[in-house]
Amino acid sequence: MNTIERAAPVDRTKARERRARLTLALAALYNAACAVWTVMWPESFFDLMALPQPTYPALWQCIGMMVGVFGLGYAYAAWRIDRATPFVALGLLGKLFGPMGWISAVSSGEWPARTFMLVFFNDIIWWIPFTLTLACVIRYEFRRRV
Repeated sequence: MNTIERAAPVDRTKARERRARLTLALAALYNAACAVWTVMWPESFFDLMALPQPTYPALWQCIGMMVGVFGLGYAYAAWRIDRATPFVALGLLGKLFGPMGWISAVSSGEWPARTFMLVFFNDIIWWIPFTLTLACVIRYEFRRRV
């Protein structure tokens, strides 16, 4: 086996880690932007979707703060990929549960189907990147322990 053949798995591993870090950094930035938007202008989503304003906008702002906290977790995970597994797993879990809540809200008539863009951008588009990232960080931790 020549040197190039032996180096290929290491190169693929490094490339996966770079993609995982990039995914987490982008998720952190996205969450930070959503948090700022939701906290500073809580009525804007409802205006955009032509929905009645919530009676308690502070609850919507609290959701924004939680999104921001997840963003901090993603930023930490991008920085410390060796400790990223719980952050990525919790993030993926949230991104799986988000659409379930949306389906419940739409089924009950509480929200119209046009609000799909919320779960599409906040959750669904992240399923594949977070699944691949979770696989990467689990492999990374396994290699470190062996």
